Amino acid sequence: MNAATRDAALEEMEHGEPLDVLVVGGGVTGAGIALDAATRGLRTGVVDAQDWAGATSRWSSKLVHGGLRYLQQLDVKLVAEALGERERLLFHLAPHLVSAVPFLYPLTHKWERPYVGTGIGLYDTLAQWGSKASSLPRREHLTAEEVGEVFPALREDASIGAFKYWDARVDDARLVLTLLRTAVGQGALAANRAEVVELLTEEDEFQDGNVVVGALIEDKETGRRFPVKARHVISATGVWTEHLQELAGAEAGLQVMASKGIHIVVDRDRIDGDVGLILQTEKSVLFVIPWEHHWIIGTTDTPYSGNPATPAASGADIDYVLEHANTVLRDPLTREDIVGVYAGLRPLLQPVAKDGGEAVSTKVSREHTVMEPVPGLITIAGGKLTTYRIMAEDAVDLALGDAAPDRPSVTDRILLHGADGWPGVQARVGAITRQIAAVAGDQWDEQRTRDLLGRYGSAYDEVLAIMEEDPATAEPLPGAPQHVRAEIVHACRYEAPMHLEDLMDTRTRLTYSAPQHGLAAAEGIAEIAAAELGWDRERMTFELAAYQARSEAEDRAARAEDDESAETARESAAGVVPELHGPDQARAPE
Repeated sequence: MNAATRDAALEEMEHGEPLDVLVVGGGVTGAGIALDAATRGLRTGVVDAQDWAGATSRWSSKLVHGGLRYLQQLDVKLVAEALGERERLLFHLAPHLVSAVPFLYPLTHKWERPYVGTGIGLYDTLAQWGSKASSLPRREHLTAEEVGEVFPALREDASIGAFKYWDARVDDARLVLTLLRTAVGQGALAANRAEVVELLTEEDEFQDGNVVVGALIEDKETGRRFPVKARHVISATGVWTEHLQELAGAEAGLQVMASKGIHIVVDRDRIDGDVGLILQTEKSVLFVIPWEHHWIIGTTDTPYSGNPATPAASGADIDYVLEHANTVLRDPLTREDIVGVYAGLRPLLQPVAKDGGEAVSTKVSREHTVMEPVPGLITIAGGKLTTYRIMAEDAVDLALGDAAPDRPSVTDRILLHGADGWPGVQARVGAITRQIAAVAGDQWDEQRTRDLLGRYGSAYDEVLAIMEEDPATAEPLPGAPQHVRAEIVHACRYEAPMHLEDLMDTRTRLTYSAPQHGLAAAEGIAEIAAAELGWDRERMTFELAAYQARSEAEDRAARAEDDESAETARESAAGVVPELHGPDQARAPE
C-alpha cells in the first residue's frame, strides 16, 4: 500500500467494473468495513478525504475495553459485546497491536468497596459471557499499602485501597493502517486523500425517488474529479455523517453529535507507577494510561460545534486534565512536564431530548446504528473503536440484504497483517535482537526489538529487509532515536503516506510523542520521504513549512483560554496540506 498502488486503485475505481461496495471513510470503522466486504468476495473500494485514521481513530484514548462507565449507563449489551471483541483482538486477531494492561480504581470511602466491587465483578463476568472465556485475570482487592507498592506516585490521602482490574491498550493509528493493508491484501482498492464531493444518483422505477449508484471523487493530490460507480455506498464518516446524507438529499437519517476529547502525554519516568489509573470526574472519567515510553492522560468529553477537521485542545482543556490528575498524584504535573497534546472528536448518535433541550454528550450511548436513509446509501454511526469489527459486519450485512446469510462475515478469524506467527515471534525476541543487531550494530538492544515488534508484529522482517538493503537505514532517526530510518522508508513503501504530516501523525505519532511535535526529527524524515516519494527541494520545503505552521497553530490553541479562541488559532493553519495539488501549485503557509 503506497503512492503507486493508491493511484492504481483510483484508476481501477474509475475505469474498472462497478464496485459492489464503496466505503467512504478510512477510520477504524471504514477500514473494518473494507476488510469485511473484501473477505466476503465483494468488489470493494475505500476512500478518505484526509489521511488514513485522519480524524477520530488516531486521537483516541488508545484503549480496547468494555467501558466501565457504560455499566453506569446500563449499556450492558454494549459492554459485553466490547469485552468479547477485546478478547479476540488481544489473543487472536491483532495481539501485536493490542496488549493487556492492569488498572487501579482507587477507593476514597469504605462504602465504595461493595458498590465498586460489584461493578467491576460484573465487568469480569460480562467478559466471560461476551467471549465465552476471558483470558485476562479477574479483579483483585488491594489495601492502601498494596496500592502504594504498585503506584508509588499516588498520594497517600488519595485512596484507602483500590480494585485492580485488567483491560487492554492499542496502537490505534497502526490498527487502522494494518486493517487497510489486510483489506488490500484481500483485494480491496484503497485511496487516501480522495474526497467524495457528490453522490451519483439515478431514477429507479421500483423505488420512490432516486437511488445512489456511486460517487464523484476528487483526488486531493491533483484536483482531478471523476465518477466511481458502486452498487452500494457505505458511509463510515463519523462526525461528517450528516454531510454525506445531505449530499444524497436524504430527508431523514442519522444525527451525530461531536464530542471533543483531549489527552496530554508525559514521559514514563515522570510518574512512578506500574499500572494505569481510572478516576471518576464530575463530567467523565480520567485515565492515566501507560503507553509505550509515555503516560497518556485524559480525557475530556464536551460538545463540539467547530470545524470537525481541526479540533484543538484549549488551555482550559489542558488545565482540566492537569487539575484532575493532580488531585491524586504525589508530585503534581505542570505544563512543563507535557511532551505532547492531542484532541479528537467522538461521533455520538444524537437522541432527541424529551424536553426539547440539547443532549449532553456524556449521556449519549456509544452503541452504533446502521440504516439506509436513501436507497443505495448505507450509513453507520456511533459505536467505539473496540467494536469496529461488529459494526463492519452489520454494515456489510445490510448491503448484502437477503444474500447475507449465504456470505457471512469471516473477520472473526482473519488475522491482521503482522499477527501470523505472533506467539513464535514473542518466543524468539532474543534471537531476533541478535539478527537485527548484526545489521544495526551494538546499539540495538532487546527493548528496541520489543518496540519494533509492537509496531509491526511478525512483519518486522519488512523493516529488517530495508536495513539489510541499506545498513544506513538502521541508524536512529535524529531527533527521534526511538525510531530508525528504515521505518520511514517502510512507511513510504507499505503505508501510503502522501505528506510529511502523515508520517509525523500516523506512521510514527511523533506529533505528540516527541517534544515540540517532533520538529527536531521532521527535516530528516522529510529527506527520507523525498528520496522515496520523488519530492524535489521545493516540495520538501513546502512540506516542512506546512507541518511547522500546523504545529505552531496547535501551540497557539493550547495557550488559548476557551474553545472558540483555540479553534480560531488552529484554523490559521487549516487546509494547507490537503489543498496541495502537486508541487507546482503548492502555496507556502502564511
